[in-house]
Amino acid sequence: MKMTDCLSRLPGVLPDLHPCPPAADRAAWQGLPAAVRQELLARGEAALGRPFAPITAQDWLLFSQTGDRARFEALYFGRRRQLNDLILAECVEYGGRFLPDILDGVWALCEESAWQLPAHNTYVRDAPQLPLPDVQRPVLDLFACETGALLAMARYLLADALDGLSPFVCRRLEAELERRILAPYLQAHFWWMGHGEEPMNNWTSWCTQNVLLTVFCTPQPQDVRRAVVDKAAASLDCFLKDYGPDGCCCEGAQYYSHAGLTLWGALEILCAAAPAAFSPLWDEEKVRNIAAYIYHMHVAGPYYINFADCSPLAGRRGAREFLFARRTGNAAMAAFCAADWRAARHEPAPEGDIARINLWYLTLEAFHAAELDAFPPSAAAPGDCYYPSNGVFVARDGVYCLAVKAGNNGDSHNHNDTGSFTLYKNGRPVLIDVGVETYTQKTFSPQRYELWPMQSAWHNLPTFGGVQQCDGAAYAARDVQVSLGETAACISMELAGAWPAQARLASFRRTVTLQKGAGVLVEDVCRGAYGEASLSLLFCDRPVWDGKALRAGDAVLTFTGGGAPHIEAVPITDARLRLAWPDTLYRVRVPFQEALSCTIV
Repeated sequence: MKMTDCLSRLPGVLPDLHPCPPAADRAAWQGLPAAVRQELLARGEAALGRPFAPITAQDWLLFSQTGDRARFEALYFGRRRQLNDLILAECVEYGGRFLPDILDGVWALCEESAWQLPAHNTYVRDAPQLPLPDVQRPVLDLFACETGALLAMARYLLADALDGLSPFVCRRLEAELERRILAPYLQAHFWWMGHGEEPMNNWTSWCTQNVLLTVFCTPQPQDVRRAVVDKAAASLDCFLKDYGPDGCCCEGAQYYSHAGLTLWGALEILCAAAPAAFSPLWDEEKVRNIAAYIYHMHVAGPYYINFADCSPLAGRRGAREFLFARRTGNAAMAAFCAADWRAARHEPAPEGDIARINLWYLTLEAFHAAELDAFPPSAAAPGDCYYPSNGVFVARDGVYCLAVKAGNNGDSHNHNDTGSFTLYKNGRPVLIDVGVETYTQKTFSPQRYELWPMQSAWHNLPTFGGVQQCDGAAYAARDVQVSLGETAACISMELAGAWPAQARLASFRRTVTLQKGAGVLVEDVCRGAYGEASLSLLFCDRPVWDGKALRAGDAVLTFTGGGAPHIEAVPITDARLRLAWPDTLYRVRVPFQEALSCTIV
């Protein structure tokens, strides 16, 4: 079933959304768990009295001049997190103590020249960004839509209190939302809205969710709401067309929070507005599989299977994932999400967490905290799986968690990593995918593959005669064969097509097997006129070669058919990579000719 198929069942009136109790509902806010109320108050008090950091034209220009995104985004996201902290504290206390600062924060966002990021300041997909915004022509990017949702939620939660300051506060909010969100959404076409077979990504569901939140949390005419729902349904169909029936997120576990989970958010809002029309979608196999993807990608503790731009630290699970699991009838996933939420309470909040700019997400966490806390644990664990739509293979036996990526090099947020694998032992990373450095202008430019983390030589893959893999969907695994059994799980694939003709590679067959209870076997068999090949392996722990075996942490690797490994230290100084990895990683290169096997125990 398509989203647009549901439109014929829309009711005559699309009602206001009540995403949580407004602050005036004192019984609801006072009924939150004491620990939740104390935390929200503490955050608000920490933000109280701090001026909102200014954003200047020079801050805008920095991206086009240097490619740096970090300074502007620290100011931009910091303002929004600060405002949310103040709003939630006022909702808890409701005595007016935080209102003056809230007014300053709301006014500061309304006074911003534009709500899009400099890195997204363009009207054409993948076109060069304009150095400054055109204030007469708003751009609807991820964070313009997020800002609209934040301000709509602020109005919904505190309308009475804001009107008590001045009726012009809510009027200003409504005017800015009309000018910057609703008018461009209904009158313009941005690439993420979808068009034919053009590929979409997380932008589609993420932006759509927040536009829907804006429209249904503010007073809008029925014709506007119906027009937005019509357009949103068409966009979400474009988003879903790029998912296979297996529900695999090609952007990876870290992007699930902005892709699959924002699909949940959009559906949740649509179901609140028109339950009879949209509720049947929760039973769709693809939607159920999209929900469960994150559960199957979990390794242990904070670690997730990662490929492409994803970090292995994809974030803790919380209320949204829990509610998605319940909506799709996945009890094991719901128990996992609740347990992960409880584990996160003992950890410091991630610095710069983008989710904390979304006021709806924060209220969901607050109002479902008691349920998450009390939800019973489950002994169920995810089993082996294979996602054919993107070639992602996962096998585990309680000691090892093995992941292999077949697929191709044309994914959204792609790295040239077709055929690469990662391995965890006892919940600790052994062979890794490093992820991506802090985003800059170069990250999403024609020079993307000049960056070392994107290159196949920095994945667990061979280089043939010095030639690496190429980017693009044509560079793909072929003849992929998978078997998932009780004693062994195996994937085998022909990978020569992932390299260009210059590699002079006639065939490269890789077979990776988890022999359950015994370890992992990686077998590479190659033919061609490439000269010598060299297998790269990337380690988290420092490997030591004793002349017979390579030891890293509690893993031991032995090789058949290769020469002595060359070990090099890789300093890690980038701030984003340092969130996941120590200050030094290690690359091992093993020379070989036609065949190399590696046993890992």
